[in-house]
Amino acid sequence: MVDIARLTEVIAPEAEALGFDLVRVKMSGSGEERTLQIMAEDPATGQLVVDQCMELSRRISDRIDAIEEAGEVLVEGAYHLEVSSPGIDRPLTRAKDFANWAGHEAKIALVEKLDGHRNLRGELVGIEGDLVTIADSKAGTVAIPLDSIHSAKLVLTDRLIAATRPLDMSGVEDIEEAPETDTEEEEAHT
Repeated sequence: MVDIARLTEVIAPEAEALGFDLVRVKMSGSGEERTLQIMAEDPATGQLVVDQCMELSRRISDRIDAIEEAGEVLVEGAYHLEVSSPGIDRPLTRAKDFANWAGHEAKIALVEKLDGHRNLRGELVGIEGDLVTIADSKAGTVAIPLDSIHSAKLVLTDRLIAATRPLDMSGVEDIEEAPETDTEEEEAHT
């Protein structure tokens, strides 16, 4: 089991040192196929370009290595480190996300059912204190405590696209894909 809170304590200062806001730290997958996903954004643009992702990835990797060399194991076993921008249909993870994206369509999954609903979808009204309000298409206007939200994300709509700055794709053309391994080639042929 990975302690996401501890990883966040380690990773947040590295993002902040580069002037970025940490959006999410998440571990997914299992066994040798685990991925430590870091989402961050430049507050000026709401995204990270490829060079910024690479710079943050190096800082995080160096910091985790230094801590583990000192004797604290942050992540048991092998994993892939993935640093990315949150994208246009971004996850909503911080109180300010619910305020900044009010007026846009969102999907919210709750930890437990609330009035018979575990999943809500509709226009995000905003947040007041620790209550997130959404105008759900079925349940009506619902106010949910922030700590009752399992996950939330924006829904890709024409309105969201129009409200979002174009993604900066500089550096993408310089990315090289790793060559396939024998195992991948065998799987591709079966």
